Amino acid sequence: MTLFRYREDRIPVLLFLCVFALDLTVYFLASNWWLPILWFGALIIPKGWICSWNHNHQHLPMFRHALPNRLLEVVFGFQTGITSHAWFLHHVVGHHKNYLDQEKDESRWKRDDGTTMGEVEYSLKTALTAYPRAFQVGLEQPQHRKALRIFVGMAALQVALLGVLFWHNWYNALFVFLLPMAVSLYVTVWATYFHHVGLETDDHNQASYNILHRGYNLMTGNLGYHTAHHSRHGLHWSKLPELHAQLARDIPPHLYRQPGIPFVWRESEAKLVLSDEQVEALASTAVSPSPKRAAAA
Repeated sequence: MTLFRYREDRIPVLLFLCVFALDLTVYFLASNWWLPILWFGALIIPKGWICSWNHNHQHLPMFRHALPNRLLEVVFGFQTGITSHAWFLHHVVGHHKNYLDQEKDESRWKRDDGTTMGEVEYSLKTALTAYPRAFQVGLEQPQHRKALRIFVGMAALQVALLGVLFWHNWYNALFVFLLPMAVSLYVTVWATYFHHVGLETDDHNQASYNILHRGYNLMTGNLGYHTAHHSRHGLHWSKLPELHAQLARDIPPHLYRQPGIPFVWRESEAKLVLSDEQVEALASTAVSPSPKRAAAA
């Protein structure tokens, strides 16, 4: 029996563990004031990408067994500020169920008066309410009480471990762990602003913006295929491009965006409109079922 559910997760997990090992190395060995600050600045964007993989993991855990999943979530917590099952409750159980209803959406982009929030307002409000909303989702849905218990227990463990790190070396803990956790949470929320803002509809194919940039999707685990992700949120990240190809003709051509910095420095997050030829090119990459599979279906 293999440790991973999907072999495609092996290299990403290895990279996450390498980054964490480097975090610990800087934490334990840095003896000057500037190296922790330099490390903090250098790793902010990569840790923002890791947030996307944490998101993928909380949709579909990377390991087959609970213990390695919990250990990986401790690493993710220190890298992204999003602890075990926080995204599951807030995002998977909450946002994915409610994202078409701006009165209920845990990541709602509308104010109470129906107007649209700005980027900073949305990011601050959603980041500051992320943990209370995750807890509230767990309380309101009895079928997810086990997830709520894991969320509370693992959050307490994360705080305790962070406390030990601060007791040992508060300065290095501040710049290597706490500040990156806070900034990564904010950056993650800021990025989600562009997934759905302004799209008020009952049609799942018209409710998300998509990003096709190859580098962006490589670094974020195909987060750019957002319509496909909302269509089948339990689908492994490696299979999202194929599902997007199957949906391409049903997704309005104006629901595409440029990626953000560092992939695009001018007009980052700008809206794009695909031509008919580009839509057909996307749809043509869909894999047709084999005759045997079609007959079995």
